[in-house]
Amino acid sequence: MSHKVLFISYDGMTDPLGQSQVLPYLTEWAKQGYVITILSFEKRKRFTSERKIIEKIVKDSSITWVPLFFTSRPPILSKMYDRWQMINKASHLYKQEKFDIVHCRSYIAAEAGLRLKKKYGVKFLFDMRGFWADEKVDCGQWDQKKFIFRKIYNHYKKMEKEFLLNADATVSLTQAAKNVMLAIPEYKVLSIQVIPCCADLEHFDFNKITEQQTVSLKKELGIPLNKKVITYLGSLGGWYMTDEMFAFYKRFLLKEPELVMLILTKDDPSSVWAEVEARGIKKESVFIRYANRNEVPHFLSLSDYSIFFIKPTFSKTASSPTKHAELMSMGIPVICNDIGDTGNIISESGTGVVVNNFSDEAYDQAIQQLLTNSIPSRSAIRKAAFAYFDLKKGSADYAKLYKRILNEP
Repeated sequence: MSHKVLFISYDGMTDPLGQSQVLPYLTEWAKQGYVITILSFEKRKRFTSERKIIEKIVKDSSITWVPLFFTSRPPILSKMYDRWQMINKASHLYKQEKFDIVHCRSYIAAEAGLRLKKKYGVKFLFDMRGFWADEKVDCGQWDQKKFIFRKIYNHYKKMEKEFLLNADATVSLTQAAKNVMLAIPEYKVLSIQVIPCCADLEHFDFNKITEQQTVSLKKELGIPLNKKVITYLGSLGGWYMTDEMFAFYKRFLLKEPELVMLILTKDDPSSVWAEVEARGIKKESVFIRYANRNEVPHFLSLSDYSIFFIKPTFSKTASSPTKHAELMSMGIPVICNDIGDTGNIISESGTGVVVNNFSDEAYDQAIQQLLTNSIPSRSAIRKAAFAYFDLKKGSADYAKLYKRILNEP
């Protein structure tokens, strides 16, 4: 018998995250015989531009997609409306389809899933993705000096407990977050599976990019062929520590004056250039480009190193940066700080360097390690990615979880 799954996400399938992280899993599960319905919230502008792409993906995999529209105004009330929409639509869909599992991506979705669990007895998988309420506080969105945000935070911490204690299984992105939860006496009996943010290792594969393509791309960008390249992938600011990253690069230039930085971002280039100039970095040593998903592996193939630093807050204990998976898959040594499981992964595999504090001394130590040729080959780094971040392995782990929840042999 084919089991029916309702997958609920407050993130859109037309968002970059939906296309790179969510849909690859869902299409894999569909191949294994699960009948999947997606309930997601889409941003209208992105839905207009990306709708046909998603419709083709879901149609090819016999997945049903039920998109609703994300609202952002007025603040707070719009979120209450979205939550109401989600709960109502999930209940309506359940009455039609009688799902066997409701798989909820993060906290907003889990509110709808918990309702279905309590009302209809449907199996409930809490795919928590991280300490979401704490993230909102740590990034400053929910100012705890304000009464309304204290109320919202306390509500979701209370709901977090409800989700964890009522879920048939919980997925954490990191072992570090799982350890935090299991240290709480009430949670010691919980069933928590660690599945990190994985990457499509067939897509991110340096072996598919020829030396000629790499040389042509360097010429197109204006990067001299003899210069080494350190890359940064993704948006600047937010959780990512831009000041510290540029400080590391400036320190690296003292040892490697010919090193250039390639920033692959969707951010407005003028704002990035302003940050570069504000830090006293010569404009000719930095290159900024936007790359779509299909282009990213080609641009990353120019990398001798890649760097990211994430703000070391409590909530980031549960962080599993997708870019880490993609960079390792491309065989690129990674420079980062110890967030979530990143430090352990790099230490175990030797596939980069971990910066323990943001000082010149720590930067020099990391740079020395990179320059002494102690980093494995590209092929060895890519091989390690299969052990930690293979999308197929992640999909298989979810499939095992489904079977256990459903008491399948």
